[in-house]
Amino acid sequence: MSKIHHRTALVDGQTVFYREAGNPEAPSVVLLHGFPTSSHMFRELIPALSDRYHVIAPDHIGFGRSSTPTVEEFDYTFDSLASVTGHFLEHLGVDRYSLYVQDYGAPIGWRLALAHPERITAIISQNGNAYEAGFDASFWPPVWAYAANPGPETESAVRSALELDSIRWQYLHGVPDPSLVSPDTWEHDHARVHRPGNEAVQLRLFRDYATNVERYPQVHEYFRTSQVPLLAVWGANDEIFVPDGARAFARDLPDAEIHLLDAGHFALESDLDTITGYIRGFLGRVLR
Repeated sequence: MSKIHHRTALVDGQTVFYREAGNPEAPSVVLLHGFPTSSHMFRELIPALSDRYHVIAPDHIGFGRSSTPTVEEFDYTFDSLASVTGHFLEHLGVDRYSLYVQDYGAPIGWRLALAHPERITAIISQNGNAYEAGFDASFWPPVWAYAANPGPETESAVRSALELDSIRWQYLHGVPDPSLVSPDTWEHDHARVHRPGNEAVQLRLFRDYATNVERYPQVHEYFRTSQVPLLAVWGANDEIFVPDGARAFARDLPDAEIHLLDAGHFALESDLDTITGYIRGFLGRVLR
């Protein structure tokens, strides 16, 4: 088990914090986290993969230990987050890699793939959505309403997602044994999103989320054209991105490997060993 290095890189005037482990000469695996967390969510997955792979997990701008410029200083869109991530990987000299995407990591990863499909060797989606079928019909309407008409009337519903109870719910909902999930997870995330000015950052990204859906036809065409190897390992009890989002990959990638777990949105917290086993088997086959 190799050591995890905690590093920073200056990219586009922003400091990107990242965790890195494994031999840089080995195939690279880039882990992209979701809302409201950071590369902290991969703290146990990184050493589980780094004996065989070069593993890199950055914090997105506005998250974790990366720079958190104000909304006046940085254009908080998924285009901007993907641009910084792409330049970050170029800064490290990583030009061929597999992607692990979860939640917000998915639209960032899809943009990287659309910009440079030749760089993507494989994709692992853990509750990282690419299809409208993956949206829970009760969870998402407030987000769409806020994106269409941002203002006091629509903001309160999405702002509640920043509160401790909502973040705890993301971690525990759908987990058969909640005692497997450390309270450090939601307490860590809650503290980071409530830093001065960060609530405005998160609201900007909520407002921009609808642009990800607009990209879906391009993403589907990329899947069909590239036939990129894809593993979907999905917490089936997630009420944010439902299992039909995992099944939908097979529409455009008939050889996609799809596994539905008895787990929730942050399935790594309860099913690390199972997910690690699927990833190691999948990458061992497709990167051979």
